[in-house]
Amino acid sequence: MNTTSRPASPRRMPPEERERSILRGAAELATESGLEALTVRAVASRVGVTPALIAHYRPVMDELVAEVFGDLVSAEREEVLGGFEITGDLHANLLRLIETLLDSTRDDVALVWAQSWSLGARNEALGQRVRHEMDLWQSGLEDVIRRATDGAVDPEPAAWLMLALVDGMSAHSLVKWAPHDRADLARRTLAAVLG
Repeated sequence: MNTTSRPASPRRMPPEERERSILRGAAELATESGLEALTVRAVASRVGVTPALIAHYRPVMDELVAEVFGDLVSAEREEVLGGFEITGDLHANLLRLIETLLDSTRDDVALVWAQSWSLGARNEALGQRVRHEMDLWQSGLEDVIRRATDGAVDPEPAAWLMLALVDGMSAHSLVKWAPHDRADLARRTLAAVLG
């Protein structure tokens, strides 16, 4: 009796479907373990194919990392800003945005962001995508601020302040340095800044 078994061969898929499965597997891996986890072998293992197949579809891993990053953070941006309704005053709107972004259920995306700044220093494709996504967040926040104040507040510095607050507190929370109640600290900071 032959007791040697071979792993099952991956199911043949049309190229478009294989592309989607690779991207989906890479996104799941990045969400669970961060961008640093995206290696040819790790993605292959997640998708259930050989590393050679990943390399065939994605010969430049840096580009896959940049694409996965972009997909994850643009989905978050669309979720948060896409249908954002202005209700009440500027303070209430900004507080709602900050509380949403600092929710601990978003720590997976916070890790992706934190790693993207570091990895993007050496991965030009990722660095370019990080800059693009940051510009989109900046302009999206400026739009919310502009709509919430009817031009009474300069939206550019206010958006920069919000991004710095959210990015800093999110990065701190990854190493458990932020206060337990990030929303409370955000509320107090916002009150101090807006007077």
